[in-house]
Amino acid sequence: MGGTSAPATGRAHHPLDVSSEEFWRLAPEEREHTFARLRAEAPVSWQRPVHSPMMDGDDGSPGYWAVVRAADIATVSRRADVFSSATGGVLVEEFPEEVLEMATSILTMDDPRHRKVRRLVASVFTPRRVQRIEEQIARQAREIVADVGDRGEVELVSAVSARLPMWTISEMIGIPPDRRDEVAAAAESMVAWGDDEGTEGSDAATVMLNGIVTLHGACQDVIDARRESPRDDLVSALVAAEVDGEHLTDDDIRSFFVLLCVAGNDTTKQTTTHTVRALTEHPEQREWLFADYDARIGTAVEEFVRWASPVMTFRRTALERVELGGQVIEPGDRVTLFYGSGNRDEQVFERPLEFDLSRTPNPHVAFGGGGPHFCLGSHLAKAQLRWIVRELYDRLPDLRTDGEPDRLVSTFINGIRRQRCVFTPR
Repeated sequence: MGGTSAPATGRAHHPLDVSSEEFWRLAPEEREHTFARLRAEAPVSWQRPVHSPMMDGDDGSPGYWAVVRAADIATVSRRADVFSSATGGVLVEEFPEEVLEMATSILTMDDPRHRKVRRLVASVFTPRRVQRIEEQIARQAREIVADVGDRGEVELVSAVSARLPMWTISEMIGIPPDRRDEVAAAAESMVAWGDDEGTEGSDAATVMLNGIVTLHGACQDVIDARRESPRDDLVSALVAAEVDGEHLTDDDIRSFFVLLCVAGNDTTKQTTTHTVRALTEHPEQREWLFADYDARIGTAVEEFVRWASPVMTFRRTALERVELGGQVIEPGDRVTLFYGSGNRDEQVFERPLEFDLSRTPNPHVAFGGGGPHFCLGSHLAKAQLRWIVRELYDRLPDLRTDGEPDRLVSTFINGIRRQRCVFTPR
């Protein structure tokens, strides 16, 4: 892929291009060839900007630094004082500021605001509430698999993978059952801005803003109801949350709900689908896991997440001059972290291209590379994966994928839109 110069900075864009639409239309294993070369030859490389369907014309960006090794990803993640999340957003494409403010919650905050809002949100996840959420996840997983058990074949994403996280989130927040399909559709539209099918002929900005408005409206209805009549649920707790005299605003709660619906939904949904594909292609790994599921699932679930790397990229902006991976990064430079590449880093993982459920240690960066923005909901995502995999293979032991997946085109989510599965009906 040819390179071009970047006149605004005098830097040359690297010839191994990871910004083009053609690159992101490749399957993950095909993209990995480029990332492997970059890890070996240019672990921090200057790349041309990614076209954003959200913005009209050229936003004037000269490009960004692509960070593809796990160690450098961890450095950027942990140095939030140097690499800002609040300046310019965290997505590799440019987005309007109002979209970021309404949709990304603590993802696009720096301290001290990030620390305050994260502490308030985290305070409501008491041990008792987490235990109750895990109990509801177990019940939901059983019901989802029971619903499909007599079919013999199923479209995995819509029937299984997508149902559990949105059901969990909706029940946590208190979205009434008759609005859950509406909420799920709005959340789905918000990760498909670069995908023709996801936008369905409309422009990406309109699709995303409509999704945000729908989610904000649904959440505000619950906020108003709980303020009037509190219950023992998450929104009531968020409305009442107080740390050092500080409270969450309605804007904070609505934005956090959007974050749950997008990040909390897609991480589990996509990891579930990628895991079923991997267990089909590696039956010896499935046999190893189910020989002693309770003892082995804790290790296995980390490999599920590493293998899927459901969130592929996040961006930061340098606040000061710093050296990283042999490159000098200037204040204002954009820096993009490629988590999928970090999770295939040969310097960190033995046989990184193998699916190995016994892999330990497994210092993947799928939930972030550490630091203040490490995924707040990682424990709930792991609980969902533990339960849905258990129920699927306990009830449908010969479950297997059939045919190639229909992949989402995205720079953000390693997404599968559809995947056919077959099994012996119960």
